Amino acid sequence: MPPAKDAVVAMPQGQAEQLARFEHHYALYQRQKATYAALFWVAFAACFVVAAISARFNVLTLIQGLPRTTDFLVKMVPPISLSNFAEDIGEWYWGIGKWMNSLLNTLLMAYLATVLGTAIGGALSFLAARNLVSYPVYWITRRILEIARTVPDIVWALLFVIAYGIGPLPGVLAITMHTLGAQGKLFAEVNENASMLPVEGIRSAGGNWFQEIRYGVLPQVLPNFMSYTFWRIELNVRSATIVGFVGAGGIGHDLFTSIQLLYFADAGAILLIVIATIMFIDMLSERYRHRVIGKDTLGH
Repeated sequence: MPPAKDAVVAMPQGQAEQLARFEHHYALYQRQKATYAALFWVAFAACFVVAAISARFNVLTLIQGLPRTTDFLVKMVPPISLSNFAEDIGEWYWGIGKWMNSLLNTLLMAYLATVLGTAIGGALSFLAARNLVSYPVYWITRRILEIARTVPDIVWALLFVIAYGIGPLPGVLAITMHTLGAQGKLFAEVNENASMLPVEGIRSAGGNWFQEIRYGVLPQVLPNFMSYTFWRIELNVRSATIVGFVGAGGIGHDLFTSIQLLYFADAGAILLIVIATIMFIDMLSERYRHRVIGKDTLGH
C-alpha cells in the first residue's frame, strides 16, 4: 500500500485544490476560535478582578470573620444534653404551635402565589413567544414580564404592604408578581423551542390562533410547564419566608422578630423548621417532576 502522501499527490488537480482550500479555511477557523477563546478568558478575568475590587473581597478578611460567623451559629443552638434531651428540645421549641401555624400560612401564601403567577405567566408566555405572535405583541409582553420579575419580590411586598396593610395578602401579591414574570419568561422560551409543524397543520386546516395553541403547542410544552411549576413552588416557599420580614406575615415575620430581639435560639429553631420544609418540598417536587417528564424509573 503506498504512503498517504503519495495518495495526495496522485489526486486529481481539482480535488487537491479543494483539499488545500479546506485546510486553509480550517486553519483560519482554528486561529479565530483560539482568538475568541483568549479574548473571552481575558474579559472573564478582568470582570472577576473588577467585581472583587468593587465588592472589597479579601480572603484575609473572610478568614478573620469566620469565627464570628461560627459564634452566631452556635448561639442559635442552645445547650442540649443527652440526659435531658426531651426537656431541652421541648424548651428550645417552646413556640412550636405558633411557629407551625405561621409555617402553614407561609405554605398557603406560596401555593396561592404559585397558582396565580403560573396561570397568568403561562397565558402571557404564548404572547411572549416570537414564533407565535407578531413582533409588537411579543415586544410589549416581554417588557411586561421583565418589569414583573426584575423588581425584587421584597420590594413588591413593601409596595403592597403600603397599599393593603400588614398581612398575608401583600405577600401573596408580591410573590405572584415575581412568579408571573419568571414563569412567563421560562414558558415563553419553551414555546419558542416547540415544533411548528403541528401548528402549521392546524392553520392549513382553518384553525384559529387559540386552536393552534391548544392543539399544536400545549401538548408539546405541558411537561416542561409542570416541571418548572414544581420547581417554582420550592422557590416561592423561600420567598414567602423573606417577604415576612417586611410585614407580609408567615413564619418569616416570626424569624425577623426573633433576630430583632436577639432571641438567637428561637431564630435557630425557626430556621431548622424552614430548612426541613424546603428539603421535604424539594424531594417531593423532584419525585413528581420525574414522573411528569417520564423519568419516574430513574435510578432503578
